[in-house]
Amino acid sequence: MNLQSDDFELFGLARRFAQERSAIDARWKELQREAHPDKFAAQGAAAQRVAMQWSVRINEAYQRLKDPMRRAAYLCELHGAPIRAEDNTAMPAAFLMQQMEWREALEDARADSELDALDDEVGQARRAALAQCEQLIDQQQDYAGAARQVRALMFIARFADDIERRREQLGQ
Repeated sequence: MNLQSDDFELFGLARRFAQERSAIDARWKELQREAHPDKFAAQGAAAQRVAMQWSVRINEAYQRLKDPMRRAAYLCELHGAPIRAEDNTAMPAAFLMQQMEWREALEDARADSELDALDDEVGQARRAALAQCEQLIDQQQDYAGAARQVRALMFIARFADDIERRREQLGQ
């Protein structure tokens, strides 16, 4: 194992968006077994510290690879298209209009069925955005376009969290 490897190399995966979650999970377990600090107890404290560093590195890579949005963002960054969500919030007008409509619907929602319908719509938008990420990254190698899509996914994820907070407010 090489600490300089990117997450895909570390996990022995192709550098692509489409991944099987079960393969990521299985490889994570294998890597954790290989690098577990207890396995190096007989080799002393220094070896255990290195194993601990590896364990942390493996867990960080796992967190990025298992989450499709984070995986897409990571691929964009690896290919020179950073997400820059904190200073690049430009979105297409249609997407911004959709966000405003969702916000209004969320404010007006009073019943569980209204929140469920909104949650379903947001879930569909998330799935469509992820499918678009796969197309942009794996088929077109359009990492700048994929970075825009990841920023949209970040908005969608925050809004899904807002729906859950609204459920809690309404006591549902």
